[in-house]
Amino acid sequence: MANTASAKKRIRQTVRATARTRARKARMRTFIKKVEEAVDGGNPAAAAAALKAAQPEMQRAAGKRVVHANQVARKLSRLSARIKSLGTS
Repeated sequence: MANTASAKKRIRQTVRATARTRARKARMRTFIKKVEEAVDGGNPAAAAAALKAAQPEMQRAAGKRVVHANQVARKLSRLSARIKSLGTS
């Protein structure tokens, strides 16, 4: 257990920061899930709209360093490729 005032404050700050990080990650995963569901449903227009809504949220998470920027770039690229393949088939 923390003994100093600064250690107690650090614990309080960490709890709040962890809650923010978890919420942002969960929000990002929800947006990704909506895109994947639209892709699985075979609707390219809905999938493109879902990706357009998901992209800023994912970029924001990368900007806040909640997830690595390369991870977001990879996920966006793969989702875009899946949506693109819907249009050709």
